Amino acid sequence: MSRLFAVTKGLDEIVAHFAIDMTPPIEVPSETVEGTQGLIVLEKDGLRLLKSISWGFPRQTRDMRREGEPPGRIGLVADLTNPLWDRIVVDAKYRCLIPLTHFANPDGVKGEKTRSWFSLNGQPLMAWAGFCRNTPDFGPVFAGMTMTANEKIRPFNDRMPVLLRPEEYDRWLHGSIEDVIAFQFREPPSSDDFEILHTRDRWQSGVSPSKASPRRNNMLI
Repeated sequence: MSRLFAVTKGLDEIVAHFAIDMTPPIEVPSETVEGTQGLIVLEKDGLRLLKSISWGFPRQTRDMRREGEPPGRIGLVADLTNPLWDRIVVDAKYRCLIPLTHFANPDGVKGEKTRSWFSLNGQPLMAWAGFCRNTPDFGPVFAGMTMTANEKIRPFNDRMPVLLRPEEYDRWLHGSIEDVIAFQFREPPSSDDFEILHTRDRWQSGVSPSKASPRRNNMLI
């Protein structure tokens, strides 16, 4: 999956959808890429909280340490057995929900790639299964778990976000490692459930799906 998603709903709608108990004065980012702020929902002391933290856990290879390079970012969780994740994924206190309305994949040839946005029919707000924790390098951070893409997304990318239905939120936030594994390896959502908004906007343009310039005769599929 690519490293770009967006939320086109307002704060009040997010708070209502996720049944947030305590809402700080928070700005909803128009889009999130690794290293920038994104919203997460987590539970603490029985309360459901909404936070704005940065996307991407610190990642530093042996070569980077040897060369004195600072840590990079990794915001996608694909291999649960990776030493970067294996202790985090088993402990429910590190789980979170990542609100989004769209995720994007690049389309086109190198140097001319444009944004194609994916959203769910009839579900204006989605929740991506995520992990979060405080880190010494970047402070509070989050990452999202990925799974095998469905047929509609596969021409763009072989991975997609693990998307949760509202009735699955509690299971994700409080479930066992077996639940985490089950979510990642279940069948992906049906291709019929997704819309694609093909745009003329360059991949690095910063244009959100709510302000996108659809391609003529190929707006929604």
